[in-house]
Amino acid sequence: MDRRSTSPSSPGNHFVDIHEVLPEEIEVGAIKRAADKPPDKRVNRPIRFRDGRQRQQRSFSRQVSLETGFSVLNRESRGGDNERKVLSRSGLSFGGFESANRVVGEGTGKGDFSMFRTKSTLSKQNSLLPSRKERENNLDSHQRNNEGSGGPEESVNKSVPVGRYFAALRGPELDEVKDYEDILLPKDKTWPFLLRFPIGCYGICLGLSSQVVLWKALAMSPATQFLHVTPFINLSLWILALTVILSVSITYFLKCIYYFEAVRREWFHPVRINFFFAPWVVCMFMAIGAPRALAPGPPHPAIWCILMAPYFLLELKIYGQWLSGGKRRLCKVANPSSHLSVVGNFVGAILASKVDWKEAAKFFWAVGFAHYLVLFVTLYQRLPTSEALPKELHPVYSMFIAAPSAASIAWEAIYGEFDGLSRTCYFIALFLYVSLVVRINFFTGFRFSVAWWSYTFPMTTVSVATIKYAEHQPCVISKGLALALSFMSSTMVAVLCVSTLLHAFVWHTLFPNDLAIAITKKRQAKDKKPGLATKKAYDLRRWTKQSPLSFVSNMTKQNSGSKTTGLDRENGSEGEE
Repeated sequence: MDRRSTSPSSPGNHFVDIHEVLPEEIEVGAIKRAADKPPDKRVNRPIRFRDGRQRQQRSFSRQVSLETGFSVLNRESRGGDNERKVLSRSGLSFGGFESANRVVGEGTGKGDFSMFRTKSTLSKQNSLLPSRKERENNLDSHQRNNEGSGGPEESVNKSVPVGRYFAALRGPELDEVKDYEDILLPKDKTWPFLLRFPIGCYGICLGLSSQVVLWKALAMSPATQFLHVTPFINLSLWILALTVILSVSITYFLKCIYYFEAVRREWFHPVRINFFFAPWVVCMFMAIGAPRALAPGPPHPAIWCILMAPYFLLELKIYGQWLSGGKRRLCKVANPSSHLSVVGNFVGAILASKVDWKEAAKFFWAVGFAHYLVLFVTLYQRLPTSEALPKELHPVYSMFIAAPSAASIAWEAIYGEFDGLSRTCYFIALFLYVSLVVRINFFTGFRFSVAWWSYTFPMTTVSVATIKYAEHQPCVISKGLALALSFMSSTMVAVLCVSTLLHAFVWHTLFPNDLAIAITKKRQAKDKKPGLATKKAYDLRRWTKQSPLSFVSNMTKQNSGSKTTGLDRENGSEGEE
C-alpha cells in the first residue's frame, strides 16, 4: 500500500492507494529484511519446544515410525488422549520379520487359536478387533514375502502334504512333533477342549462295542454254556457303549462346527484318516451285539443300508487314492491303523448276513479280503519307496490281527460253517496274536493315550473268532483257548477303563494339546541363511542400539575401507598394464 499526501488545502485528508501485492514481491521483501538484520547468536543453540504436548507428540510419532505401529498412531489421533504412550521395544516388530517367526513358532497371542476356527466365527471375532485385524494382515503380507517362512495363512488354508506329516512328526500314531519343528499354536498354554479332542476317541467306542459282541457270544454260544454268563452283562455293556458313543459323537460334531480346520487336518493325517471309518464300524458292532431284550429278531435291512452307505463312499475315496498313486499311494501312507479301513468290510459282511443279504455280504467280504492282502504285504515287506515305520514298539501292531479274525467270522456267518478258508484266516490271526504276546516289551515303556483303546478290539475280535472255532471244533483246548483270550480281552478293557477315568477326572491329562494338527505346511527355514529383508532389519536394529559416536566411527571406517579398496584396484590395474 502507498500513501500519498494531498494538496495543502486539505491537510487533514489522506488517500490510500490499494493494489494487489504479488507473492514474488513478498518473498523478495522477506529476503531483503532477513539480509538487513544482524546475525542472531542463538542460531546454533538447540531448539527448545515451548509446548510440551508438541514434543511428546513428535517423539511418539517418531517411535511409531520405527516400530511400524501405524494403527496405534491412528487410534491416538482419533481418541485425543493426552497421556504419554511408550511402545515396548522387544526387537520383534521391525517390519514383521521376526514377529512372523514368533507367531509360527511360539504363538503366544490369545487370538492364535482363531486360525483353526470356522470362518463364520472367525469373521465375527475379527469384526470386534479392527486394529488387530490390520496388524494380522500386515503380518501375513510380510510372511508371504519372506522366503521359507511358511506362515499361518499358507499352512492353515491349504492342505498339508502327506510327506510333511512323516517329516515333522514321530511316534507310532504320528502325534509327537520333532524337536527341530515349529507349530502354529502355543505349546505352553492349554488349548480349547474341542481343539484337543481327537478323532482317535472313537477307539474307546470300538473297544466297548466289540466287548458287547463278545459278551453276547459268551452268553449264547453252546461252547461257553458251562460259564453260565448272564445276558444282563451284555445289556449293561450295550447301554454303556451307547452312552459313550453319543457323547463322543456329539463332542466331535461340535468340533466340526467350531474348529473345522482342525478336522480337515485330521482328515489329511495319514494315521487319523483311518479313524473316520470308526463311527460306522462301531454302529455295526452295536447292531450285531444288540441284546435279545431290545432286539429279539434280526436287524432291519435299512440299518445296514444306512451304516454301509457312508462307509462305501469313504472306501471309494481312500481305496482310489491307494490305487491311483500320487502322494497318497498305499506304499507311502500304509501304517497299521490302515486296517481300520479294511475291517469294516468284514463287519459289514457279518451284518449283511444277519439281515439275510448274502450277496451283499459276499461282495464286501471279497473287497475287504483283496485289500487286506495288499495291505498286509505292504506293511510286512515295507517297500523302499514307502516311509519307514517308527522304531518304537507299540501295541499298534495288534491291528494286524483284526482283519483276518473278522474275515473268519464273516465267512462263517455267510456260509454257516467254519470251513477251510475260515480256519485259514483264523489261524493267521492266531499266529500273529501269539507272536505279539510273547514279546512283552512291545507293550511297555510308553505313555497312555486315547489311541490305546483302538488296540483292544482286535483282541476282542480274535476272541470271538476263537469262540466260533470252538463251536465247530469242540474240545478242551479250543474251549480253554476261547476262555483265556476272552479273559485277556476283558481284562485289557477294564484296565483301560480305569486308566481313562483316572487321567480324565483325577490327573486331568487325558486330552493334552494335539500338536499333530498344528504343524506348518513347510519346514521353518531355521538352518537357511537369512534373506535380504531379514538382514536389513537386523542391521537396522544393530545401528539403532549403537551410540552416535560409534555409529559415525563405523561409517568412517567403512568409507575409508571402500576408498582403500578402490585405490588397491587402481594400483592393481596399473600393475597389470
